[in-house]
Amino acid sequence: QLVVYRTLPIAAAQGIFVSGLVLLLLLSSAVLGERPTGRERRALGTVLVALLMVVASVREEDEVVGGAAPWGLVLLVSVPTLATGVALYAQVERRARRRHRVPTNGIGYGVAVGLLYGVSSLAVKGAAGRLTGGGAAEVARALLGSPYPYLLLFTAGAGLVMSQTALQRCRASLLVPVCTTVTALFTAVAGTPVFGERLPEDPLPLFLRVAGTALALSVLLAMPRHDAPAPADTPLPAVPTRAAHRRTPPCPPPNDEETDGNGSRRDPAAHPGLSPRQGPARPVRRP
Repeated sequence: QLVVYRTLPIAAAQGIFVSGLVLLLLLSSAVLGERPTGRERRALGTVLVALLMVVASVREEDEVVGGAAPWGLVLLVSVPTLATGVALYAQVERRARRRHRVPTNGIGYGVAVGLLYGVSSLAVKGAAGRLTGGGAAEVARALLGSPYPYLLLFTAGAGLVMSQTALQRCRASLLVPVCTTVTALFTAVAGTPVFGERLPEDPLPLFLRVAGTALALSVLLAMPRHDAPAPADTPLPAVPTRAAHRRTPPCPPPNDEETDGNGSRRDPAAHPGLSPRQGPARPVRRP
């Protein structure tokens, strides 16, 4: 990244960095066994087209590679972006911890992590501008006296924790493209004016860069924030167990098999006036 940012404009560098998405989409199904939906495949394909439009807008003979940038301007862009990314991650994490939550597909996680990595890209771009001229001691002193190493330390640690948590809960085939897209767009949009790199002057490259950025953002905003709930399994009929059979009370004897208290068959004719289920009256014992 240091070498690329020293030789290419920010917009062209982002086009090179996002080329790994093609390999990710091919390997996520074969290695991870993930199956993106048709809507997600169309959305990711549209994002790739939008990023290619941004890359096509680069004219090397007309582009100016930015160097150093004012620290105050870098911090003015970086600090609110970091706060927004951490706040968004905390909000998505609270929703994910709810018991009766709707399954999330990782859009919120991808945007939050992408904002942090976007600031990291700005820090790498700024550090690349500090690695020119002078000896090793002078370069180290100039680098440590700038905010770039400290931004890199924070974004590397926080981004690692946040991305690992997101990968445990979401599909990589959707999380990583969203994160990469947000990182590329933020770096290209914010880094161009911060480091003094101007937009194209020709109408066609200017249209490609603006339209590609707007297309990618519109696709991200239109994508669903939650996965469809899994279909409920049809409950199987209960199978009675032996214990249930043992607890079942015995059926009463049929009417034609009525018995008396001693277990012998009772003749209804011997006791006229009594119903088949009634027996002879017991004698009353007197004291």
